[in-house]
Amino acid sequence: MTKTALITGSSSGIGRATAVDFLRREWTVYATARDTDDVADLAEAGCETAELDVTSDADVERVVDRIVEESGRIDCLVNNAGYAQYGPIEDVPVEAVRDQFDVNVYGPHRLTRAVLPHMRKRGSGTIVNVSSVQGRVATGGTGAYSGSKFALEAMSDALRVEVEDFGIDVVLVEPGPVATRFGDRAESEFDRLERSGAYHDLYSVQEDTDVLGSGNDFGVHPSEVAAVIGDAASASDPDPRYPVGTLASVMIASRHLPDRWRDAAYRLVRWVATKR
Repeated sequence: MTKTALITGSSSGIGRATAVDFLRREWTVYATARDTDDVADLAEAGCETAELDVTSDADVERVVDRIVEESGRIDCLVNNAGYAQYGPIEDVPVEAVRDQFDVNVYGPHRLTRAVLPHMRKRGSGTIVNVSSVQGRVATGGTGAYSGSKFALEAMSDALRVEVEDFGIDVVLVEPGPVATRFGDRAESEFDRLERSGAYHDLYSVQEDTDVLGSGNDFGVHPSEVAAVIGDAASASDPDPRYPVGTLASVMIASRHLPDRWRDAAYRLVRWVATKR
């Protein structure tokens, strides 16, 4: 029987590429987005599509119920929907942090709680949480976003142990920079910041480089991340974590360095950025 995948945030980037990848593997794909017009071409390509705002309990319940009714199964949930709220901790208003966690943490939690009863009943399934290298390593100006991804990583680690006896796998995919429009959304969220005027150098680093945005200069292609997600969903015993891209592997490895060394490296990057 054909396997079924539910993918959030399918309108662009990793989510769209993942929908295409699963289609090529001959899965039944439910590609979701806040606006179905954004995934109309995926519907033409063979995906089922649905409007889904991951911050809405009603949306989550409606979409999951529809998939179970139509397909009778959910073999893989890909929690991909997310965005980045960058900025110095002092300058990020509380409501912006709340919104960041609502999408990046509570969203995956809502979807996970909705699909788990169905996966448990069938005794199989895979939950893929799309995290980030910034869910393992935080630097100045990434506190809210990294905090949300650190939380997703911790919840995934706990969940993996909790559901293993039910035949369910939980996987974290951790890309470095990816050549998508992710950075455009991140830049737009700068408008929400309440700038104290104390962090000029930090803003210079974030606004003058691609590292914390879309990574268009050196980021991996979304299809590379999608292929990793597809392989993990298809594996009988997937790894708990899959870093994607050379930079991701290097940054994750840097976690083993003393904190002071990493701080010194960041100070060097900041100094170079301000001298440009």
